[in-house]
Amino acid sequence: MRQPSPFALPPIQPDLPDTIEDALIEKGYACVPGFLSPPQVHALAAETLRLWDDGEFQFARIGSGANRQRCPQVRSDRILWLDNDQLSAPQQVYFDALDALRQRINRATMMGLVDWEGHLALYPPGTFYKRHIDVFANARERQLTTILYLNPNWQPGDGGELRLYLDGAEMEPYIDLEPRGGTLVTFLSSRFYHEVLPAHTERLSITGWYRVRATRHF
Repeated sequence: MRQPSPFALPPIQPDLPDTIEDALIEKGYACVPGFLSPPQVHALAAETLRLWDDGEFQFARIGSGANRQRCPQVRSDRILWLDNDQLSAPQQVYFDALDALRQRINRATMMGLVDWEGHLALYPPGTFYKRHIDVFANARERQLTTILYLNPNWQPGDGGELRLYLDGAEMEPYIDLEPRGGTLVTFLSSRFYHEVLPAHTERLSITGWYRVRATRHF
Protein backbone atom coordinates (compact mmCIF):
# COMPACT_ATOMS: atom_id res chain seq x y z
CA MET A 1 0.00 0.00 0.00
CA ARG A 2 1.27 3.48 -0.82
CA GLN A 3 1.78 5.71 2.18
CA PRO A 4 2.10 9.52 2.28
CA SER A 5 5.45 10.95 3.31
CA PRO A 6 5.29 13.06 6.50
CA PHE A 7 6.10 16.75 6.15
CA ALA A 8 4.81 20.11 7.30
CA LEU A 9 2.38 21.96 5.09
CA PRO A 10 3.66 25.45 4.26
CA PRO A 11 1.33 28.41 4.86
CA ILE A 12 -0.99 29.18 1.98
CA GLN A 13 -0.35 32.32 -0.01
CA PRO A 14 -2.55 35.16 1.32
CA ASP A 15 -3.46 36.25 -2.17
CA LEU A 16 -2.91 35.48 -5.83
CA PRO A 17 -2.70 37.86 -8.76
CA ASP A 18 -6.11 38.75 -10.11
CA THR A 19 -5.65 36.49 -13.12
CA ILE A 20 -8.57 34.19 -12.22
CA GLU A 21 -11.15 36.92 -11.79
CA ASP A 22 -9.92 38.85 -14.80
CA ALA A 23 -9.90 35.75 -16.99
CA LEU A 24 -13.40 34.74 -15.91
CA ILE A 25 -14.71 38.18 -16.76
CA GLU A 26 -12.84 38.36 -20.06
CA LYS A 27 -13.31 34.86 -21.49
CA GLY A 28 -15.26 32.73 -18.99
CA TYR A 29 -12.43 30.41 -17.98
CA ALA A 30 -9.05 30.50 -16.25
CA CYS A 31 -6.10 28.12 -16.07
CA VAL A 32 -3.64 29.01 -13.29
CA PRO A 33 -0.50 26.95 -12.52
CA GLY A 34 0.72 26.83 -8.94
CA PHE A 35 -2.59 27.49 -7.19
CA LEU A 36 -1.26 25.24 -4.43
CA SER A 37 2.40 24.65 -3.62
CA PRO A 38 4.14 21.37 -4.55
CA PRO A 39 4.10 20.10 -0.92
CA GLN A 40 0.38 20.83 -0.64
CA VAL A 41 -0.27 19.02 -3.93
CA HIS A 42 1.85 16.10 -2.78
CA ALA A 43 -0.15 15.82 0.46
CA LEU A 44 -3.45 15.74 -1.43
CA ALA A 45 -2.16 13.25 -4.00
CA ALA A 46 -0.76 10.92 -1.34
CA GLU A 47 -4.01 11.04 0.58
CA THR A 48 -6.03 10.37 -2.58
CA LEU A 49 -3.93 7.30 -3.38
CA ARG A 50 -4.29 6.03 0.18
CA LEU A 51 -8.07 6.38 0.01
CA TRP A 52 -8.03 4.60 -3.35
CA ASP A 53 -6.00 1.75 -1.91
CA ASP A 54 -8.46 1.58 1.00
CA GLY A 55 -11.35 1.02 -1.43
CA GLU A 56 -13.12 4.32 -0.68
CA PHE A 57 -13.77 5.29 -4.31
CA GLN A 58 -16.89 4.39 -6.30
CA PHE A 59 -17.66 4.33 -10.00
CA ALA A 60 -18.85 7.76 -11.10
CA ARG A 61 -22.43 8.17 -12.31
CA ILE A 62 -24.21 10.63 -14.59
CA GLY A 63 -27.50 12.46 -14.05
CA SER A 64 -28.95 13.82 -10.82
CA GLY A 65 -31.18 12.59 -8.02
CA ALA A 66 -33.15 9.45 -8.76
CA ASN A 67 -31.94 9.57 -12.38
CA ARG A 68 -28.28 8.97 -11.47
CA GLN A 69 -26.89 5.92 -13.18
CA ARG A 70 -23.58 4.36 -14.04
CA CYS A 71 -22.81 4.83 -17.74
CA PRO A 72 -19.27 3.57 -18.46
CA GLN A 73 -19.47 4.44 -22.15
CA VAL A 74 -19.79 8.11 -21.09
CA ARG A 75 -17.54 8.25 -18.02
CA SER A 76 -15.35 5.61 -16.45
CA ASP A 77 -13.59 7.48 -13.64
CA ARG A 78 -13.96 6.77 -9.93
CA ILE A 79 -14.84 9.42 -7.36
CA LEU A 80 -15.10 10.09 -3.64
CA TRP A 81 -17.32 12.96 -2.50
CA LEU A 82 -15.87 15.30 0.11
CA ASP A 83 -17.70 16.25 3.31
CA ASN A 84 -16.93 19.92 3.93
CA ASP A 85 -17.53 19.40 7.66
CA GLN A 86 -15.05 16.53 7.92
CA LEU A 87 -12.09 17.53 5.79
CA SER A 88 -8.59 16.26 6.37
CA ALA A 89 -5.80 18.76 6.99
CA PRO A 90 -4.63 18.78 3.33
CA GLN A 91 -8.24 19.07 2.10
CA GLN A 92 -8.88 21.95 4.51
CA VAL A 93 -5.90 23.87 3.09
CA TYR A 94 -7.43 23.60 -0.38
CA PHE A 95 -10.94 24.43 0.85
CA ASP A 96 -9.67 27.58 2.58
CA ALA A 97 -7.90 28.67 -0.61
CA LEU A 98 -11.11 28.09 -2.58
CA ASP A 99 -13.16 30.07 -0.08
CA ALA A 100 -10.78 33.02 -0.29
CA LEU A 101 -11.03 32.81 -4.09
CA ARG A 102 -14.85 32.62 -3.87
CA GLN A 103 -14.92 35.91 -1.96
CA ARG A 104 -12.62 37.55 -4.50
CA ILE A 105 -14.76 36.34 -7.41
CA ASN A 106 -17.89 37.64 -5.71
CA ARG A 107 -16.32 41.06 -5.22
CA ALA A 108 -15.23 41.19 -8.86
CA THR A 109 -18.34 39.74 -10.51
CA MET A 110 -21.28 39.94 -8.04
CA MET A 111 -22.06 36.29 -8.84
CA GLY A 112 -23.36 35.59 -5.34
CA LEU A 113 -21.47 32.32 -4.88
CA VAL A 114 -22.38 30.88 -1.47
CA ASP A 115 -20.62 27.51 -1.19
CA TRP A 116 -18.59 24.81 -2.89
CA GLU A 117 -19.08 21.07 -3.30
CA GLY A 118 -16.61 18.63 -4.75
CA HIS A 119 -15.09 15.19 -4.97
CA LEU A 120 -11.78 13.46 -5.48
CA ALA A 121 -11.48 11.90 -8.93
CA LEU A 122 -9.16 9.13 -10.06
CA TYR A 123 -8.83 8.04 -13.69
CA PRO A 124 -7.02 4.69 -14.05
CA PRO A 125 -5.27 4.14 -17.39
CA GLY A 126 -7.79 3.82 -20.21
CA THR A 127 -10.58 5.80 -18.51
CA PHE A 128 -12.23 9.00 -19.76
CA TYR A 129 -15.24 11.30 -19.47
CA LYS A 130 -17.03 12.09 -22.73
CA ARG A 131 -18.18 15.55 -23.76
CA HIS A 132 -20.72 17.04 -21.33
CA ILE A 133 -21.83 20.17 -19.49
CA ASP A 134 -21.94 20.59 -15.71
CA VAL A 135 -25.50 21.81 -15.13
CA PHE A 136 -28.79 19.96 -14.91
CA ALA A 137 -32.04 21.04 -16.54
CA ASN A 138 -33.95 21.35 -13.24
CA ALA A 139 -31.12 22.59 -10.99
CA ARG A 140 -28.76 25.40 -11.89
CA GLU A 141 -27.01 26.07 -8.60
CA ARG A 142 -23.64 25.23 -10.10
CA GLN A 143 -22.08 28.39 -11.48
CA LEU A 144 -18.33 27.81 -11.69
CA THR A 145 -16.53 24.51 -12.17
CA THR A 146 -13.17 24.09 -10.42
CA ILE A 147 -10.60 21.39 -11.16
CA LEU A 148 -7.35 21.12 -9.20
CA TYR A 149 -4.87 18.67 -10.69
CA LEU A 150 -2.77 16.44 -8.42
CA ASN A 151 -0.31 14.99 -10.95
CA PRO A 152 3.14 16.47 -10.20
CA ASN A 153 4.91 14.11 -12.60
CA TRP A 154 2.53 14.44 -15.57
CA GLN A 155 4.30 14.38 -18.93
CA PRO A 156 3.08 14.87 -22.53
CA GLY A 157 1.75 11.52 -23.68
CA ASP A 158 0.27 10.65 -20.27
CA GLY A 159 -3.18 11.67 -21.53
CA GLY A 160 -6.08 12.87 -19.40
CA GLU A 161 -6.10 16.41 -20.81
CA LEU A 162 -9.20 18.53 -20.29
CA ARG A 163 -10.68 19.48 -23.65
CA LEU A 164 -12.64 22.70 -23.26
CA TYR A 165 -15.00 23.65 -26.10
CA LEU A 166 -15.01 27.42 -26.52
CA ASP A 167 -18.17 28.04 -28.58
CA GLY A 168 -21.13 26.59 -26.76
CA ALA A 169 -22.32 23.30 -28.22
CA GLU A 170 -20.04 23.63 -31.26
CA MET A 171 -17.23 21.10 -31.65
CA GLU A 172 -14.67 23.77 -32.58
CA PRO A 173 -12.73 25.68 -31.50
CA TYR A 174 -11.39 23.95 -28.40
CA ILE A 175 -8.31 23.95 -26.21
CA ASP A 176 -6.63 21.06 -24.41
CA LEU A 177 -5.43 21.84 -20.88
CA GLU A 178 -2.71 19.68 -19.34
CA PRO A 179 -3.49 18.14 -15.92
CA ARG A 180 -0.23 19.24 -14.29
CA GLY A 181 -0.04 19.12 -10.51
CA GLY A 182 -1.06 22.35 -8.76
CA THR A 183 -2.90 23.81 -11.76
CA LEU A 184 -6.41 25.11 -11.09
CA VAL A 185 -8.87 25.31 -13.99
CA THR A 186 -12.04 27.34 -13.43
CA PHE A 187 -14.84 27.94 -15.93
CA LEU A 188 -18.51 28.92 -16.18
CA SER A 189 -20.40 25.67 -15.66
CA SER A 190 -23.36 26.43 -17.92
CA ARG A 191 -21.29 27.79 -20.79
CA PHE A 192 -18.54 25.31 -21.56
CA TYR A 193 -18.92 21.79 -22.82
CA HIS A 194 -15.83 19.78 -21.96
CA GLU A 195 -14.40 16.27 -21.74
CA VAL A 196 -11.54 14.38 -20.19
CA LEU A 197 -9.45 12.70 -22.87
CA PRO A 198 -8.41 9.07 -22.22
CA ALA A 199 -5.79 8.77 -19.50
CA HIS A 200 -2.70 6.69 -20.26
CA THR A 201 -1.43 6.84 -16.70
CA GLU A 202 -3.15 7.36 -13.35
CA ARG A 203 -4.76 10.83 -13.26
CA LEU A 204 -5.78 12.52 -10.01
CA SER A 205 -7.82 15.67 -9.41
CA ILE A 206 -10.31 17.40 -7.17
CA THR A 207 -13.37 18.46 -9.16
CA GLY A 208 -15.97 20.78 -7.69
CA TRP A 209 -18.44 23.59 -8.19
CA TYR A 210 -19.08 26.99 -6.68
CA ARG A 211 -22.83 27.28 -6.21
CA VAL A 212 -25.50 29.91 -5.70
CA ARG A 213 -28.61 29.43 -3.58
CA ALA A 214 -30.95 26.73 -4.86
CA THR A 215 -33.48 27.67 -7.52
CA ARG A 216 -35.40 24.73 -8.96
CA HIS A 217 -36.94 24.74 -12.44
CA PHE A 218 -39.64 22.15 -13.26
